[in-house]
Amino acid sequence: MNRLVPFLLVVLNCYSCNESDKNGDRTVSDNPPAPDTVPFTIVNQYPHDTLSFTEGLTVYNGQLYESTGSGNPDGHVNNGSWAGPLDLKSGKAEKKIKLDNKYFGEGMTILRDKVYFLTWTTKIGFVYDLHTFKKLDEFHYPSEGWGLTNDGTSLIMSNGSNNLAFLNTDSLQITHLISVTDNNGPVANLNELEYINGFIYANQWQTPYILKIDPGSGRVVGKMYLDNVYNDVLSKNPGSDYLNGIAYDSATQKIYITGKLWPLIYEIKFQ
Repeated sequence: MNRLVPFLLVVLNCYSCNESDKNGDRTVSDNPPAPDTVPFTIVNQYPHDTLSFTEGLTVYNGQLYESTGSGNPDGHVNNGSWAGPLDLKSGKAEKKIKLDNKYFGEGMTILRDKVYFLTWTTKIGFVYDLHTFKKLDEFHYPSEGWGLTNDGTSLIMSNGSNNLAFLNTDSLQITHLISVTDNNGPVANLNELEYINGFIYANQWQTPYILKIDPGSGRVVGKMYLDNVYNDVLSKNPGSDYLNGIAYDSATQKIYITGKLWPLIYEIKFQ
């Protein structure tokens, strides 16, 4: 069924702030400590389809899934907006949820055998049955849609600002927001998300960084610098775009990262 979600004006105004300003002004806070550097090691590498403009990455019941967008500002040709399971041997997906061309696919997460899939500027998300890929529902939000994850209870959504929204999975309404800050103030451009062991990990758009966020306070408590990984990707495929994709397998403790049009998926390990 179609579901138009009502939002209080105060929530709409708060969550929509900075959605079109992808530079995001920063203000100085009360001198909290700078985020710790999160060390990591590369464990393995797998192929990734360089036509996939990655917007989401997740693991569910041991299977890696990806969602993609249908284009980019540089006009690269790719294979559309879709979500589906990836074959780690080929880096490609055979079975796909495909969006109509009027939608630009964004973040995706899976919870209780349902696939939740955002779109960018059309302010609409879709819910699918994981096994049949049949559309079950749709929902609306008052901002752009960027990244999506879940903590086992709620959906957690970014919109490119420094705010993260928590959504009830039954009503698909925003229940509360957190404002993400570091020692320099608000941290904008939050993109693809993953919930790992009580923390939200976020790609920061236009950077090679992954941020570790405390969902209780909204504070960035850790920062992972992936400059060397990004440079390695560009040496292999100069057409690659930004880092955008974090997936965690809670059963095996494996963590996967990739990016838009990247030739590789990296398995990494960090504390």
